[in-house]
Amino acid sequence: MSVQELNLEQARQKMATKQEELGKVFEQALVTGGDGRKQYDFNKVTILGADVKGSIAVAEKVNQMNAELNELGEHVQRLDAAEKAAAEHAARNAPQRGFRLPGGKGDGRGERKEMKSLGDMLAESKGYQDYAKAGAPGGISLTLQELLPSDMLAMGAAFETMGSKTLMATSAGYAPESVRLPNYVEAATRPIQLLDIIPMFPTAQAAIKYMEETTRTHAAAELAEGGAYAESAFAFTERTGTIAKIGDSLPVTDEQLEDVAMMNGYINSRLTFGVRQRLDRQVLIGNGTAPNLRGIANVVGIQTQARGTDPVPDAFFKGMTNIRVTGRAIPTHHVMHPTDWQNVRLLRTADGVYIWGSPAEAGPERLWGLPVVQQDAGSAGTGYVGSFQPAWISLFERRGVDVQVGYVGTQFTEGKRTVRADMRANLTVFRPAAFSSVTSL
Repeated sequence: MSVQELNLEQARQKMATKQEELGKVFEQALVTGGDGRKQYDFNKVTILGADVKGSIAVAEKVNQMNAELNELGEHVQRLDAAEKAAAEHAARNAPQRGFRLPGGKGDGRGERKEMKSLGDMLAESKGYQDYAKAGAPGGISLTLQELLPSDMLAMGAAFETMGSKTLMATSAGYAPESVRLPNYVEAATRPIQLLDIIPMFPTAQAAIKYMEETTRTHAAAELAEGGAYAESAFAFTERTGTIAKIGDSLPVTDEQLEDVAMMNGYINSRLTFGVRQRLDRQVLIGNGTAPNLRGIANVVGIQTQARGTDPVPDAFFKGMTNIRVTGRAIPTHHVMHPTDWQNVRLLRTADGVYIWGSPAEAGPERLWGLPVVQQDAGSAGTGYVGSFQPAWISLFERRGVDVQVGYVGTQFTEGKRTVRADMRANLTVFRPAAFSSVTSL
């Protein structure tokens, strides 16, 4: 029997059975990797029968079962909607109560009953109350069974129809009170992305001076008895990195600070974040022209690996090799733009299997065993791989973010003040060859 021929109960039962079967497949394929992360190994699946073996065959079967479940789900939704329409149709055709005399009870002999206003009947109806509790989605149709034609005729004869009353609306009546929700929706901004992987150290100096071994020639060799010793050569060069300042400010009135309790904390946190966000950008793409820091991308001496015709993962592996062979360092991290990492994450084999894991899983953000740091401070198309260890790169802070308040110009007499925040730091790349850019991604 095809899916379209199933009734609602049959479709629900079949859907539950299929869901259970698919769950058993995933349960049998679930494994825990060496890093503790859960993943699926479809080679372990045996419950699908002897004819379905291997990751490719199992994956195809899983996709087929998932498609069947989707078809069943859509069929159940359509049948549900049809049954709901039938119930609503029956409710609309429900018989009304018997005719009664105007203003009296159903038998015409009772005492007079004052007719409620349309607004009262609407507010008291269960349908409207359920509609309001649900957040008033879309529109609603209501049937007010207590409003009988005889009542309307009697009220009309007495000149007491609803239309004869003066309309009371919020524009001319009592305006409703709306209380603003607490807190606020933050504007989207680039988060801190690189500072977490760069070693940081405090400094009390106005500049970072260090000695770099620029000549290292080992002449050690075998020699005969009485022979002359070879002579090695070593030399050092002093290097200097200037501490740079990053700052921001905001003018604010006395009333804003006094009347809004959260404003002090808000301004302090926003200015502090903005300064560190700028630092996060500078450590990657700062051009080194005063007063800018010199970021990794513009450090003289870092290596470059062009992608060429290589797949992106191959180009990054070649960059890692350059760091090991030329830079004599151990690579620790990859840095790339989110859209470049997207292209890697979506790589598939010729038969359509995702190399970086099933779309049903988050997947490891690692490339050749190294963590991938996604950043959009720089442009897409160029990534970096490097050895982010204190021996090869360090961020020195002369002063962390400092927030101060003062007066500028005539602000004192105007009831204003300026809040400012700044910090001083320097990024030093001790061994540029321990880093490599990867271009043309």
